[in-house]
Amino acid sequence: MESFEDKIAVITGGGTGMGRELARQLAVAGCHVAICDVSEDNMVQTKSICDGQAPAGTRITIHVADVSSEEDLMRFRNEVMREHETDCVNLVFNNAGIGNTGSMITTDRDDWERTFNICWYGVYYGTRTFLPMLMAAEEGHLINTSSVNGFWATLGPDIAHSAYASAKFAVKGFTEALINDLRMNAPHVKCSVVMPGHIGTSIVINSGKVLGNDPKEMSDEDLQEAREGMERRGIDFGNATNDQLRQALIAQGESFRDDAPMTAEEASAVILAGVKAGKWRILVGEDAEVLDEMVRAEPENAYTVDFNDRFQARVAWALGSLQAD
Repeated sequence: MESFEDKIAVITGGGTGMGRELARQLAVAGCHVAICDVSEDNMVQTKSICDGQAPAGTRITIHVADVSSEEDLMRFRNEVMREHETDCVNLVFNNAGIGNTGSMITTDRDDWERTFNICWYGVYYGTRTFLPMLMAAEEGHLINTSSVNGFWATLGPDIAHSAYASAKFAVKGFTEALINDLRMNAPHVKCSVVMPGHIGTSIVINSGKVLGNDPKEMSDEDLQEAREGMERRGIDFGNATNDQLRQALIAQGESFRDDAPMTAEEASAVILAGVKAGKWRILVGEDAEVLDEMVRAEPENAYTVDFNDRFQARVAWALGSLQAD
């Protein structure tokens, strides 16, 4: 797809982060955009940004939908057809997701499945729902967001991460399986799996809100559970009060967003360049590149403490070199 001008793009999770940036950059390129999110307020901000930068006549629409609900996504599709007056779309970005360091053993089942359902079924339902509209277009491209946790199922040896990683592995395998499926049955439609590393988004903050773990709203009992969970990971807050712990958790989410090695703007530019180039596999970030190389080279050691230490050291060196340049 050499140009996005006058194309129609669907983006899930378009209220913040990479979803917002994908919408903005596509709109600037003259692409009509339909976004969904669970937060209407966030989408209103995204639409305002896009409307202010897009060429005249570019249509931006917003739609409230929970991607883990097939019914919501079918309603979203019907709204897109009506408001964009079309039976086809050219680009579908199954981007929505939440993060959760969920354990199969210690995490509440509802939280574990909520994470898995958004990160996996959001992609599956999004594909099922919009694939006929991609096939109806002269050219179409499906872009599914996995993660580096789609080929490395951990955040380190002391963190359980099974809900998120399981979903992201499923997204990666599903998208790879579609390569031949589309080639045989809908050759004018392409697909890409996106695997970002640490990107500066509000996923930590938003995930807390979705899962009912927003530090600003947590009870003393919730904070005590959070304290105990971090102590199991070797993080000791000592005699810190609950208010101090609350502020630390808020700062953690803000730091993930503000101190990341790659911004959402930069990540989205990499993704869109990969789509234009027809790449089926899009690694995003220096940490993703390094980790991909290391896991392929020594898969048997990928979950050892030594592997994690070497990975962290290599990323720190690589990022330092990039900043020096």
